[in-house]
Amino acid sequence: MKLVFSLIILSLFILSSSVPLPQTILPSTQASSLIRSLNLFPKHSVNLVEDGYVRNSSVSGKVVEKLFRFPNFVESDGVTVEELGHHAGYYQIQHSHAAKMFYFFFESRNNKKDPVVIWLTGGPGCSSELALFYENGPFKIADNMTLVWNEYGWDQASNLIYVDQPTGTGFSYSSDKRDIRHDEQGVSDDLYDFLQAFFTEHPEFVDNDFYITGESYAGHYIPAIAARVHQGNKAKEGIHINLKGFGIGNGLTDPAIQYQAYTDYALDMGLIKESQYKRINLIVPVCEAAIKLCGTDGTVSCMAAYVVCNTIFSSILSIAGNINYYDIRKECITSMCYDFSDMETLLNKKSVRQALGVGDIEFVSCSTTVYTAMLVDWMRNLEAGIPELLEDGIKMLVYAGEYDVICNWLGNSRWVHAMEWNGKEQFNALSEAPFEVDGSEAGLLKSYGPLSFLKVHDAGHMVPMDQPKAALEMLKRWMDGSLSETPRGPKSLVSSM
Repeated sequence: MKLVFSLIILSLFILSSSVPLPQTILPSTQASSLIRSLNLFPKHSVNLVEDGYVRNSSVSGKVVEKLFRFPNFVESDGVTVEELGHHAGYYQIQHSHAAKMFYFFFESRNNKKDPVVIWLTGGPGCSSELALFYENGPFKIADNMTLVWNEYGWDQASNLIYVDQPTGTGFSYSSDKRDIRHDEQGVSDDLYDFLQAFFTEHPEFVDNDFYITGESYAGHYIPAIAARVHQGNKAKEGIHINLKGFGIGNGLTDPAIQYQAYTDYALDMGLIKESQYKRINLIVPVCEAAIKLCGTDGTVSCMAAYVVCNTIFSSILSIAGNINYYDIRKECITSMCYDFSDMETLLNKKSVRQALGVGDIEFVSCSTTVYTAMLVDWMRNLEAGIPELLEDGIKMLVYAGEYDVICNWLGNSRWVHAMEWNGKEQFNALSEAPFEVDGSEAGLLKSYGPLSFLKVHDAGHMVPMDQPKAALEMLKRWMDGSLSETPRGPKSLVSSM
């Protein structure tokens, strides 16, 4: 315990001598800042309802869902809910006290035999509806809260699931605070159980290829649930889920490597000067030591590692000023970096809640309670279970927009290249190849066997929002196997790292 607090004091002392101290590194304030930067104002910090509250008659381990049509969807005149194939439902989480997980399921606009893709938004504690309406879902929110088709929605190429998780996020809720999750064991078990219930409800999709996708803190969720599904398949626990791959967009996966990359990225992009770079870098060994303690000592040391390591990021922001750390090309107006408030307005409309079958449950866009509950998980290394998946033929795509700071492409590239697996030498020896969309270079790609890494041009943290056409092409080619490129000579991307 003394060592833990000594690391915190040392990190603050180092910073105080040469760079502006971060205004705050308190987790609760960080969580509130995240929510305000998106112009979101959830009424509740988490979706916990009164004890004994029952919203529907779902049975533990099963889903209850309905076909629905958004009442403000203006481009579907004459189209029935059956033809749309849009479902909303709740899963009564089997291994919980009273938790119910909300989800959307949109059947493919192309072919029902398309792969099933699940999307997980990060935060931790932010609803996947952020992606549904602003990134890769079937709809975009237009004027007057109406919905129109998204030309580049991922339902153009897949049967698409969005889940509100962990418990307490979005429309997911419980009447028992013990259902709030704190680690990937709880998160991945809940998602695995959900998938078992989902495919029981939809046996017509069981044989379809299955992919797990998401972004940001889902860089933790995705490898965990991929490993859980693979484990379940090998142990023949239930329905075999036809897992083919998992994709992480601008994710946090290996904190020790990614936090080390912050100062390099900031210096390369002109956010800090050389002298500031050298001083902030003195914190990196302290951060690494704290992460090692997290891996061995558990709860308190993991929270301390969060505080210590985030002084690196916070110090960069103190110097860089009012930048949008999701996309450094953009500025934030006061505390607002994006305006996603239309989503909250839409989903809290009574007519919409009735259409979805959520009753009086209010939409919690991002939960500060879930965020802080997951702090003991934050500095865990989720790369550790990935090599086994790759070596068993499960594909992984890591992609990152080049202008994101918080989960920047450099840190993601470094952990991917550092990972020990049986194709490491061949992957690292490759040069990057242009990823082209409509004859223009949309990114730089490295791919060998089941592993692909894509640096996306002209994009920040939310690639499907910034480059929707390129993101849809990426998904299509990755799933059908045409994303991979033939090796083209000696390495170049790695040599600069």
